[in-house]
Amino acid sequence: MKKDLSLGPKIIIYAFLGLCCLLCVIPIITVVSISFSSDIRIMKEGYGIFPKGMTLDAYKFVFKDAAAILRSYGVTILVTVLGLGFGLTLNSMIAYVLSRKDYAWRKPLTVFLIIPMVLNGGMVPTYIWLTKYLHLKNTIWAMLLPMLIVPWFIILMRTFFTQLPASLMEAATVDGAGELTIFTKIVLPLAKPALATVGMFITLNYWNDWFQPLMYIDNRELYNLQYRLYVLMRDVQEMIKNSAISGMGISMADMPTESMRMAMCVIAAGPMLAVFPFFQKYFVKGLTVGGVKG
Repeated sequence: MKKDLSLGPKIIIYAFLGLCCLLCVIPIITVVSISFSSDIRIMKEGYGIFPKGMTLDAYKFVFKDAAAILRSYGVTILVTVLGLGFGLTLNSMIAYVLSRKDYAWRKPLTVFLIIPMVLNGGMVPTYIWLTKYLHLKNTIWAMLLPMLIVPWFIILMRTFFTQLPASLMEAATVDGAGELTIFTKIVLPLAKPALATVGMFITLNYWNDWFQPLMYIDNRELYNLQYRLYVLMRDVQEMIKNSAISGMGISMADMPTESMRMAMCVIAAGPMLAVFPFFQKYFVKGLTVGGVKG
């Protein structure tokens, strides 16, 4: 029988957890606060959890070309949804095959899967392969394919699949179920924690990606949100640098550079912060996959 903790230890535990929550929440509040602050006040007084010189200048500057931002949001959502669908399907199917103990090529393929985690082909061969052979430059697929199959996700799901009762699969086989039926009707419904965890990681990978557009996308119509914001910040820095050289006198104080940077963080991270609580239960459970059971 478990013994309930007395009031003293409970207070200490709750105080410690509350402090941990504050340490996680305060940086987020500070970022939002800076995005609504005046850059001049920030330079004079520094950062704070409350806006200093409340203003919407940063958001007005970012949304000066609102159509481009919304289009980039659309591209990001499209790539993320496609990446999530294809990524979960392919990674889970490979993981299921490697989890079957009766599969003869299980160990060699697992080793083959681990090799890219240590050694990869490199950026130049990947670029040549995608642009010269597959002709995917300036296409949505150039942002999808490089991150579609991730060995770590496969290993995570494979570990979860191996912990499922083998008797379920054996009973289904006796009843005449094929591998596809077992996978879709038995394995996947029982693997919701692993699927939610991997799905969250895949979503974050695609949502936060700016490197693939940097490498493969020249068409501004196909810029995703992260790369659009990166280009916007780069253009502002170049404008300030060029004005200093030409003597136009535009300085950092004339543009909401610091608050704009934080506004970009809010615009980019806001949707993910809103979605994460709905997956938190499965996410935490999925991260414990492979742990020692007492």
